[in-house]
Amino acid sequence: MKYKKKSISDILRHPQTIFSFKDLFLIWNDTDTQNTISSIYYYIKTGQLYRIRKGVYAKDKNYDRFELAVKILSPAYVSFETVLGNEGVIFQKYSSIFVASYQSKEIIADNQTFNFKKLKDSLLTNNAGIKAQGNYPIASLERAFLDVLYLNKDYHFDSLSRINWDIIFKILPIYGGNKRMAKMVNNYYNSFKQG
Repeated sequence: MKYKKKSISDILRHPQTIFSFKDLFLIWNDTDTQNTISSIYYYIKTGQLYRIRKGVYAKDKNYDRFELAVKILSPAYVSFETVLGNEGVIFQKYSSIFVASYQSKEIIADNQTFNFKKLKDSLLTNNAGIKAQGNYPIASLERAFLDVLYLNKDYHFDSLSRINWDIIFKILPIYGGNKRMAKMVNNYYNSFKQG
């Protein structure tokens, strides 16, 4: 059966840089799965689409790695050490991208390591302290700080000067009255106040 190739211009005009198979199927408004598969295969073969891993594609090699992170396992958002490092709260730089997701897993895609850390569904789907940046969700500094405390009994932060403590105490209740966390937050806050 001959397929009708879908237009690559629909993809090139799209604001996303990363596409799942489902994204392409919906963008092309296709009713035939095989037709979408054939079109994807054609565009990969001709170099007009870049295959990152099974079911995940980019317009070219200059895609946004944070956008890729949240496409690999979804729902997800960029958080933890990635945000804390970018904000100067921890000084150690990691080559991995740290992502909150529904399962813990390390995945290497296109020579980039992604560390997915599991959060319970009620946290993962709560948007407090999560902002949309471009085509991906990312934790605010305060949300990333709390996410790290949620998963770690002890953690060393290099600088707490950029943290807005009012926002910390506003977001803290979404962690379900976790007494260990509340105690840690208060300890870090008191330590920060004492200088």
